[in-house]
Amino acid sequence: MIREHYENFLAKYYTWMSGGFSKKIAENRNFFKDRHIQPRLSKVAVDLGAGPGFQSIPLAEIGFRVIAVDLSRTLLTELEENAGKRSIEIINDDLLTFSKHCPAPVELVVCMGDTLTHLATHRNIRHLLKRIYSVLEIGGRVVLTFRDFTVELKGLERFIPVRSDANTIFTCFLEYGKNHVTVHDMVYERKNNRWEHRKSAYKKIRVSPKWMIDTLKDIGFSVAACDTHNAGVCIIAQKIFGQ
Repeated sequence: MIREHYENFLAKYYTWMSGGFSKKIAENRNFFKDRHIQPRLSKVAVDLGAGPGFQSIPLAEIGFRVIAVDLSRTLLTELEENAGKRSIEIINDDLLTFSKHCPAPVELVVCMGDTLTHLATHRNIRHLLKRIYSVLEIGGRVVLTFRDFTVELKGLERFIPVRSDANTIFTCFLEYGKNHVTVHDMVYERKNNRWEHRKSAYKKIRVSPKWMIDTLKDIGFSVAACDTHNAGVCIIAQKIFGQ
């Protein structure tokens, strides 16, 4: 369902709705700089949910050899077009099987944007985190960002304006279930002086920062930082023991 939603609907608008390629690259350059993320060990970084390269390109620029993994062939094609001669290996595969593409050791794994909430169950997230732990070298780090959907929006707050311009209007509507929120994406596009309407929906899992931190610690990570802003969460954890 996630793959189909991206390939048949969302990928076309993804970079535009995110604010544009240059803006996202600049944001993540600053993100990594502010958090003192730079190659120190094996210099291998894995970008899970790499999309069009918002994280992969800044990581390659500061000296990492990047393995970029994503389900969307369309978004990876965009990354390929923008990567130039940077050291980025592109993998079109499921995140849960990423480790088969990673030669150990790995210094850094990033799973950013809202990638984690695309996984179907808490068990799948835990499995992914265990796989991440297994490929990291001692001293290696993982950077996770995701949206906290555990606080349910009510009434008209569930209608979210995403982005608009003279020819495109993108909005979404959130429908809350026990463990998931269904995201209904809706786009109006002006073509030949007429507005055309497209829509699609997919589910995201509801994960709390506390659950994520507890799970990371249980697996063996040392949690170095947890920042929250509005509904956005950023967690950085480190592998300090072998396994």
